Amino acid sequence: MSWLRALKETARSGLSIERRRLEPLIAIRGAAGLAVVIGISLAFFGPVVAASSAFGAFQAAIATFQRSWRPRPVLALVSGASLAVSTFLGYLTGTRLVLFLALLVLWTFVAGLAWAAGPTAGIIAASNVAIMLVTVTLPTSVANSAVHAAMILFGGIVQAALIVLFPVRRWGAQRDALADALAAEADYARRLRHDPLAPFDPVPLMTARSAAAVTPRQARRRPPELRGSRGVAERIRPVLASLADPSLGVPSEGPERERVRELLAAAGSVLDSAARAIRHGSPVELAPSAVAALKTPDTGTLLTGPPLRAADRLGALLSDVIETAEGEGTKEQEAKAEAAAEAIKAPANGTPAAQATSDGTPVAPHRRRPTLLRLVPVVLAAMRAQLRPGSPILRHAVRVSVVAAGGYLIGTVLPFGHGYWAPMAAVMVMRPEFSQTYARSVARFGGTIVGVSLATAIVQTTHPGVTTAAALSVLCALLMYLLMRTGYVVGQACVSAYVVFLLGMAGDNWSQTVLERVVLTLAGGLLAMISYALYPAWETPRLRGRLGDWLKADGRYAASVVDQYAEPAERGHDDVRSALLDTREARVAWQEALATAQHEPVRNRGLSRSAADDTQHALAQLGRAAMLLEAHLPGGGATPVPDAAHLAEALRRATEQGAKAVRERRVPDWTEVREALAEWDARQRTDEGEADPFVREGAHLLLEALEEFSRGLDGRSDSGTKPKSPGRNTD
Repeated sequence: MSWLRALKETARSGLSIERRRLEPLIAIRGAAGLAVVIGISLAFFGPVVAASSAFGAFQAAIATFQRSWRPRPVLALVSGASLAVSTFLGYLTGTRLVLFLALLVLWTFVAGLAWAAGPTAGIIAASNVAIMLVTVTLPTSVANSAVHAAMILFGGIVQAALIVLFPVRRWGAQRDALADALAAEADYARRLRHDPLAPFDPVPLMTARSAAAVTPRQARRRPPELRGSRGVAERIRPVLASLADPSLGVPSEGPERERVRELLAAAGSVLDSAARAIRHGSPVELAPSAVAALKTPDTGTLLTGPPLRAADRLGALLSDVIETAEGEGTKEQEAKAEAAAEAIKAPANGTPAAQATSDGTPVAPHRRRPTLLRLVPVVLAAMRAQLRPGSPILRHAVRVSVVAAGGYLIGTVLPFGHGYWAPMAAVMVMRPEFSQTYARSVARFGGTIVGVSLATAIVQTTHPGVTTAAALSVLCALLMYLLMRTGYVVGQACVSAYVVFLLGMAGDNWSQTVLERVVLTLAGGLLAMISYALYPAWETPRLRGRLGDWLKADGRYAASVVDQYAEPAERGHDDVRSALLDTREARVAWQEALATAQHEPVRNRGLSRSAADDTQHALAQLGRAAMLLEAHLPGGGATPVPDAAHLAEALRRATEQGAKAVRERRVPDWTEVREALAEWDARQRTDEGEADPFVREGAHLLLEALEEFSRGLDGRSDSGTKPKSPGRNTD
């Protein structure tokens, strides 16, 4: 992509406005906390201290809007405390330019490394540095700066207290994450009715898993309906795919296929009902037609073999979803949910129903999230791990620290005053990614023009006093909290107006507002954009590494699944679960990297767009074949398949070597896997028969997907062809 086209696309992205669900109660609570802090500060300390405390309360509220699974009061307290420390240390060095620049470089470098701990930590750290540049200009003495820092901390405490006293949708983020995962599987079930090979995006399941990690305190308070549904939902996905796949025994058309479609539609209805119940904390209301479809005796008459096993297992899993989604309610509601669950669970063929954990694995305890104090060494370790050549996080930290210092010097030299505005703009827009940095730079400049112009026009026409300016700043903050998710340009317009009113309340000169803010914001944005062009961290050259990571993770997952068939009585399923999680993370990392690379003004470096499409399709088929094998993992008393162990080891070694070949710009070779499978086939021809050829047929599809991967990487992929699914001619 050319630079001109990249700039056009990033500018369009930065100025876009989206329709999002608004959360007025949360916005009002944040604005109310800000108003309380400003009012108390004005009454006891005056407008200058009020401005500092308002920044603390404002930033603490913004921190609670970040995507995090930690309690919102904790985020508010951390934000307020870190901003208070930054402000106090900044003021101590503020009178000495060299010393302050050294502190600014160190502080922004650490804030840049904070992205290693996740976007939430990175955003809070960057915001604290940006606001520190403003607040250090307000105090007049060391004692006064201590008062300012204390009031900033007080602002965070007030926001945290309001969250505790006036909660809005307790566990709302966790409820939404789990409900989204169930709704995604419901949509997947409906799509399988028309496309038995429909793809599935694992991101909702990954998000729900992340949301399920809780601290010990959260574990004691978590609602019952959030404790077990996710684990069951994880096991439903491969069962749905196995039931729909036509090569497992159900023809593409006929009464058997119609029965499968009825089961999939009923599963989608049940999963949607469970999602609604979890999202709103209400009882599960099942459609009578869905219950009737799941418990009808026609299933045992029409389906046999793997499809029948999948249907029985699906009924058991859906019953568990209902029981866990119902949570605690009235006795009548609990009895109704239990009856519905038992009705769904009732086997259709007169045989005992499969257990929810059909592989014998007990339900795992809740995922533990470290407390705040125990998180500190984890974050420090993650930041330390980024101190290596080639790390994009390290490059971001270097860029943002140099730009912050350069912007501060430029703002000091220019005859506008308020030199902090340029580095503040740069720090706020800079991100580890090219597209986000450029899009936010354009959005910040546009939002600043709108916000500062409107605020200045209001000031020039109304000449507000201290109280009126404080009220206008609270109003701008309310609009920012309400509209911040609709687009960065909208939020920046509100923030710019907020800062104008707040600094005007503290005695800032209104007449210079428009010119200095706009020019310095433009300077900060240009510095951010130039820094990325001069010292980039392009994702395009790393695409082959991401693809190799996905291949290696997919191979480990497939090998773990195949290995389960070798000695069912001696194998646990923990390694399968771990490998599945790894392959999901590798797949998402690849997809995010590919999406980022498509917007970078970088020439192709060894992986064309067609090769990327073909190879990711092949790896998706490899993962799908392994998933279908996982859906029918044998129990402890099943007949061992000794040849599976040899094949699993060949898969593991070959994909590790293949990943290395991809990174070294070579085409992987699958001779070892091919030979292991040929030996298995040869031994099978000499035997009298095979009890269940399912796993061997699935192994052939794993090899087909690997060979398709090599053809795609070499530019020889047969576009439009898809590997079949495991289980050909099986019963």
